[in-house]
Amino acid sequence: MSDIRNSDPHGEDYQPIPSVAGTDAQGGVGAGLDTAPLPTEEKSYSQGQLVRRRFFRHKGAITAMIVLAVVIVVAFTSIGIGPIPGWWDKDPFSQYDKIGTGAPTWAHPFGQDTIGKDYFALVMLGTQKSIIIALGVGLLSTAIGTVIGALAGFYRGVVESLLMRLTDLLIVIPLLVLAAVLGKIAQPWGIWGLTLMLGIVTWTGLARLVRGEVLSLRERDFVVAATAVGTGNSRIIFKHILPNAIGTIIVSATLAISSAILLETSLSFLGFGVQPPDTSLGLLISQYQTAFTTRPWLFWWPGLMILAIALSVNFIGDGLRDAFDPRQNRSKG
Repeated sequence: MSDIRNSDPHGEDYQPIPSVAGTDAQGGVGAGLDTAPLPTEEKSYSQGQLVRRRFFRHKGAITAMIVLAVVIVVAFTSIGIGPIPGWWDKDPFSQYDKIGTGAPTWAHPFGQDTIGKDYFALVMLGTQKSIIIALGVGLLSTAIGTVIGALAGFYRGVVESLLMRLTDLLIVIPLLVLAAVLGKIAQPWGIWGLTLMLGIVTWTGLARLVRGEVLSLRERDFVVAATAVGTGNSRIIFKHILPNAIGTIIVSATLAISSAILLETSLSFLGFGVQPPDTSLGLLISQYQTAFTTRPWLFWWPGLMILAIALSVNFIGDGLRDAFDPRQNRSKG
């Protein structure tokens, strides 16, 4: 390094001190160095990205999502749906040659029922119907509960009193009894009538949760500011408040789907749910309950499908709850 002279900063012999790695002429740290990228864990993420990262790090939820996807794909592609044919060469309505007790064989992996129907096709048809009912009930109850809870929490006063007393009235009535009465009424309309009736009696829990969220959010600064500039109440509710309560709503919706498939199974088993010629997993268990000791596979397969669907949806809901909960920190490896 050449001789450095700085005895007189303003004289003729003054030469600036050259910068060296990590320091500048005034001794500051960091000059002359390229700024290294932040570690992955320290980068800033949006709320949506954080939720996705937390969810996909939940191994139980991912496994459950794969299991549920496999069940849905197999159920809807094997025997087809409506006019769309499936890849399984047997249908749930035809009778086939029955050998012995109808035990599982290569031709009939789930066995055959009492009159020789292919039980794999029957179970897949029942799975289709149960999934359709569960999804329909979950979506309908979520929509009703969200609207009622949001209106009660935002308007307070008389509106809140009326809506919450209605909610309390439905809560005190045993759900299975109420669903059985409405299910009996809806039997002439098939699974769609049953879906409608179950959806309008299973929203109460979500309504109370959404009301609590709205009561908290309506006092936030962004709601006060929106009100101050003259934003309409409906826009405040649906554009400002409910998007901030989306975590609670989504988690409750998944749990509603799980509860709906168990409720439908119970009603069909008791004779108040799906009726022939339609079928469901609960109805299959009910129809073949007397064959449990002699042909247990007629009990096993629909029971295993109910268990797989209910547990999968519950695990997915658990993963979503952890992902949306700000107290959970799964963003780091």
